[in-house]
Amino acid sequence: MLSIFKRADAETLESLAEELRVRNTKHFILLFSMGSQFDHLIVQRLAKLGVFCLVADPATVTAEDVKKVAPAGIILSGGPASVHDEPPPFDNTIFDLDIATLGICLGFQMWAKHVGAKVTPHEKREFGVHTFKKRGEDPLFADIPEQSMVLETHGDSIEEGSALENLGATDNAPVAAGRKDHLWGVQFHPEVSDTEFGEKMYENFVAICGITDRFPAHSVAERKVTELRKQLEGKKVLIALSGGSDSSVVAYLLKDALESKGGSIKGVYIRGIDRPDDEAYVRKYFGNEDWIEVEIVDATDKFLEALAGKREMREKRMAMRGIYKEVLEEKIKEFGADFIAQGTLYTDLRESGHGHATGARVAEIKVHHNTNLGFFVPEIAPLEDQVKDSARSIGRDIGVPEDLLVRHPFPGPGLIVRIEGEVNAETLRVARAVDGIYIEELRAADLYQSVWQAGATITHSMHTESKGDGAGLGRVVALWAVWSVNGFTARFAQLPYEFLDKVSRRITNEVREVGAVVYRISDKPPSTIEWG
Repeated sequence: MLSIFKRADAETLESLAEELRVRNTKHFILLFSMGSQFDHLIVQRLAKLGVFCLVADPATVTAEDVKKVAPAGIILSGGPASVHDEPPPFDNTIFDLDIATLGICLGFQMWAKHVGAKVTPHEKREFGVHTFKKRGEDPLFADIPEQSMVLETHGDSIEEGSALENLGATDNAPVAAGRKDHLWGVQFHPEVSDTEFGEKMYENFVAICGITDRFPAHSVAERKVTELRKQLEGKKVLIALSGGSDSSVVAYLLKDALESKGGSIKGVYIRGIDRPDDEAYVRKYFGNEDWIEVEIVDATDKFLEALAGKREMREKRMAMRGIYKEVLEEKIKEFGADFIAQGTLYTDLRESGHGHATGARVAEIKVHHNTNLGFFVPEIAPLEDQVKDSARSIGRDIGVPEDLLVRHPFPGPGLIVRIEGEVNAETLRVARAVDGIYIEELRAADLYQSVWQAGATITHSMHTESKGDGAGLGRVVALWAVWSVNGFTARFAQLPYEFLDKVSRRITNEVREVGAVVYRISDKPPSTIEWG
């Protein structure tokens, strides 16, 4: 099947025709992936509406290519480039094809500049959730309230003028939505859950495109199991288990795929930089199952040796990746595995600078532990086209225990991303103690499931303390918690002051190395969820 559209040659046209035949549709939308962290969410939004979305490479696809494939509509995603000083690769004559087009953030700025609007860096940038106020009526915003909350993350601004029709504004964006004939644009991201009526906006755009035949919605879980069954019959698969939801979902997909097919599964849990209850969950839910063999590998000493002297988050992540790969490859050899499976999400790939293989620049947000490792056996990542919420939905379809699915996302590099500066045996001990108290109190207060993820970071800042009759210095611990759906965006969780007071008192009383506790109140964007 066709994955990335690069040019309209005979082979591509044949593949596209087959894709449309399988989906029993003649309509599709062409998505130019401009490097946004959110572009896969656009694919998922359209898939939920039964609309096939073909990802296109803006660096190679020309207007002639677009005319040959004849999409019903075009979407340009956001991205890290700037039309002001770093124009991204794109054939701007595509905007002149009279095909319904929706530009998102950077995509809007691109066509706005093409039609003569002024796009400039704005003194007041917009990151996070803002109030969008409609101006007039337009089919893109049909059945959407006059005011709604939208997620914005941009620094360039489109100035109002005769080049386009202004469809709405936010406090710092005088033109937050606009139209010029068959071109629509928004400065915000309707694909993220923080934009209240984003799904409706996509539904309206699909109607604007005249798409009437939607492909049937099949069970994603069923399709993945079928694909794995064909690939793995009679094979040995080793899976990296973390005790979190993603690897648990992959384990259950493998279970269903290999059931009665003569294959075998071995799960490996790596101890050393883990949180207090991760191993307990692996033992509880996988340790006594007859369909998977589980081995706990203590790599604490290897991790500490590799991390010695390293203080920057990136170099710590890279050091951790080396040990992670080394341990798994050793176990692959021992087990005689034909494949290695991981719970890698699309979020992991995108933040690591991977994802859709187009010519657009993709920012590397952070290096993930489980991406692009190059194992000596083929790697299976059934969830690499999913984000956290959709992966959990797959898990529910195939019977993964809810206790595993609702666990807060597991930081792959473990506690090293929650320790500023060098990681050693003492800082690991403190991080585990603090995390244990925090999570225990979240559960006790019935707050654990109301937040998407929570953690405690051991900063390298020191705070004067006065415990008992003495005085000294203690570490500053930064607590954080976020509300999210898929991890692409997040809002800081407004936890009750009474709760934070109790947690702070417990931590400073029970962990002697801690001198002060603070609470982080930043959203994503502009921050990331994990500290490093």
